Amino acid sequence: MQRGGTLVLRNEDLDPYRSRNEYMAAMIEDLRWLGIEWQEGPDVGGPYAPYSQSARRAFYVDAWRKLRELGAIYPCVCSRKDLLHTAQAPHENDDEQLYPGTCRGRSSNAEAPAGVNWRFRVPEGEAIHFHDLCQGTHEFVAGRDFGDFVVWRRDDVPAYQLAVVVDDDAMRISEVVRGLDLLRSTARQILIARALGVASPDYYHCPLIADAHGVRLAKRHDALSLRALRNAGTSPESLRAGW
Repeated sequence: MQRGGTLVLRNEDLDPYRSRNEYMAAMIEDLRWLGIEWQEGPDVGGPYAPYSQSARRAFYVDAWRKLRELGAIYPCVCSRKDLLHTAQAPHENDDEQLYPGTCRGRSSNAEAPAGVNWRFRVPEGEAIHFHDLCQGTHEFVAGRDFGDFVVWRRDDVPAYQLAVVVDDDAMRISEVVRGLDLLRSTARQILIARALGVASPDYYHCPLIADAHGVRLAKRHDALSLRALRNAGTSPESLRAGW
């Protein structure tokens, strides 16, 4: 805000099995308590819908169709069991296995994405360079540091990688601040943006919060969640002091 920008809050609720209205309400309450104010998004002049990814499916389908027509993606019929035996383990701070390319030769003129995983065909051996506003200059090599990745799941849910690229462009996002665990994902998103012909925002990947033993805090550490700290009497001022 000091630079005259607009803070946008987006509810990334793509997974229908893990997204509930009460979670959204709790998120808004916790952010308000923490002292974070946004100018666009939920609770600002209207309903959640324009800023909830679950309401933006048509935009993602349009992007999927464009990528399919360009030959940038292909249908993958490999099961999790198949990948367990053939795919390489994910890199540190990354949750996606290196896909061995089993279905890379497939193509489809399907009018809808449901029923199979759709993977982005990465340019093998190409180095993806970008400058992070916190971590400096980085390079990830397609096919080595990450493989063909999923942009649409077989259960008919668009993947995070695709949705955020579409939304960042539509919402004219200029800077993205997120955790260091998503640094490698930036290279994937740059490739999607390039294929769609849209610009990528600047990125700031901040270090992850760790416990006293240096172990990254995760959702499973409920005792250290924002709500738990709040209920234990921690003040928002003390939390903001560490920013």
